Amino acid sequence: MKICVLIPAYNEAEHLDTLLAEVTPFVQDVIVVDDGSEDGSSQVASARGARVVRHEQNLGKGAALRTGFDYVLKGDWDAVITMDGDGQHDPRDVPGFLAMAGNADVVIGNRMTDPRNMPLVRLLTNKGMSLLISLLTRQKIPDTQCGFRLMTRKVLKNLVFATSNFESESEILIAACKDKYTVVSVPIQTIYRQEKSKIRPVRDAVRFLKLILKGPHGRTKKR
Repeated sequence: MKICVLIPAYNEAEHLDTLLAEVTPFVQDVIVVDDGSEDGSSQVASARGARVVRHEQNLGKGAALRTGFDYVLKGDWDAVITMDGDGQHDPRDVPGFLAMAGNADVVIGNRMTDPRNMPLVRLLTNKGMSLLISLLTRQKIPDTQCGFRLMTRKVLKNLVFATSNFESESEILIAACKDKYTVVSVPIQTIYRQEKSKIRPVRDAVRFLKLILKGPHGRTKKR
C-alpha cells in the first residue's frame, strides 16, 4: 500500500523540523496543512520536503483535516496516517500502523496501555469520552481522542463531517463505526511535555457533548 502522513499544524514551527526529520524514513510523502500559522511553520515544513497546503487564517483542526483529506484523495495514496504537529506523537510508532494497514479500515493509536504521563484532567476526560463513544458505537475503543490514526482511502472518499475543531476526530470515528468499517487499536507511547496545549479539556468536552446530543453525527456517504 502507498501511505502518506498528514500533519495539521498551527504555530508548530518549533516541533515540525524534528518531527518531519524523524517521520520521513517511514513514509515517502508527508503533507502538512498549515492552519493559518504565524510562526513560519510552512517554511519549516517546505524546507524538510513536505507538501504544504496553507489556510490563510486559522480555521480549526477539523477544517485542517478536511483540507488534508481532500489533498490525499486527489493523489494516489491508499491510506493516510494523521499525526499531531506538537511532538506528542512519536514517529517510531508509525510502523505499528503500517503493519495493520491491510487488516483494518481505521487504525487508532491507544495511549491507555500506559497513561502515566498523561495529565490527570486529560486522562479523566479521555476515559469519559472514550466510554461514551464506545457505548454509542457498540464497540470498545480505548482511546477515542487520539489523533494518531490510519484511515484507508475507502473511508476518506466517503467521509462527511461537519465540525471544524478538535471534536472532529470523534465525529469521524463515530461515522466510520456507524458504517461498519473495521476499527482496531495499536499501542503507542504517551508523550506530554511542558508546552501549553491547544486542547482545552473542559471546552472541548462541552463541544463533544454537544456533538453527541445534537445528532446526526458525521457519516460515510458511500457512493
